[in-house]
Amino acid sequence: MDEELTTDILMLEQLSLTQHLQPERRGRLGIGYGTATAHHGEIFQGVVEGAGGRLHRSLVSLPCHIFRSQAIFFPAQNCKVTVEPAWKVKSCRAAQLALARHNLDKWGGQLQVSSNIPLRWGLGSSTSDVTATILAVGDAFGRKFNEKEIASLAVKAEIASDSLMFGQRTVLFAHREGLVLEDLGDTIPELEILGFNTDLTGIGIDTMSFRPARYSWWEVEAFKPLLGLLRRAIRTQDPYLIGQVASASASINQKYLPKPRFDCLKAIVERVGAIGLQVAHSGTTVGLLFDPNDARTQGGVQRAQAMIAEMGFSQSCHFYTGHEGG
Repeated sequence: MDEELTTDILMLEQLSLTQHLQPERRGRLGIGYGTATAHHGEIFQGVVEGAGGRLHRSLVSLPCHIFRSQAIFFPAQNCKVTVEPAWKVKSCRAAQLALARHNLDKWGGQLQVSSNIPLRWGLGSSTSDVTATILAVGDAFGRKFNEKEIASLAVKAEIASDSLMFGQRTVLFAHREGLVLEDLGDTIPELEILGFNTDLTGIGIDTMSFRPARYSWWEVEAFKPLLGLLRRAIRTQDPYLIGQVASASASINQKYLPKPRFDCLKAIVERVGAIGLQVAHSGTTVGLLFDPNDARTQGGVQRAQAMIAEMGFSQSCHFYTGHEGG
């Protein structure tokens, strides 16, 4: 059976178990459930100037609803938090932090986390796990965590986080501070994305050991008009402007985490009629962006799939964003 399909079935079985046990929750305490979707790298990542001239590392994620994490939390008093699988230590830490946030220090429990998100591709697998965990812990005690609280806890649990907890909202997110620097006011415009993994080694990127980019002052200045173009793209829901921002951000990132055969990938964009190229700035994923309302897109996607296969890259996903696709 396909590995991704097997994971999905296990997730559905766990969800069924949670729904079955939910009627037993007569009081404040019960089994908690949480879920969170992934992203597909970034539309924009760089350094922007905030209040008082302070510089913040920030990003705008590209939401990807076809990948997700699910967490189930079984609370128990006077015990530690344990997690299955045991290697998801960030999720375990997130559960501990979530309990402490609501002064539930005498509580622990068993945390079960499942996911169909590929690891080390830059798809936000750990943030999705952590977000789902925090929601599950809150659900177990009938407590609500708002998006800002989740973001703050996520950064404490994993040092740097993505903006997955904000759902389809497009936010400029300081990923090492857990702060929303700017709410851009709408979703990403409707896009069709052909995503693939450029890592031919199978090793991927360990984000914990990845050194953050040290941008030059020229690059810091270049981010300013890019951010202005991004604001306009969201306000007018213009997919072509999004493509321009993503392509420029990907090109800047090539200096810090280069993607193999990047020039060939840019040439494919031109040859198949794509509107841009986006990358995971701390991973190996790349996406070709298309306008789903362009009649030429279907043929362009098919040609792009063939070209990507010839380059030896494995396709990871084909999905949509925007009001209809998110």
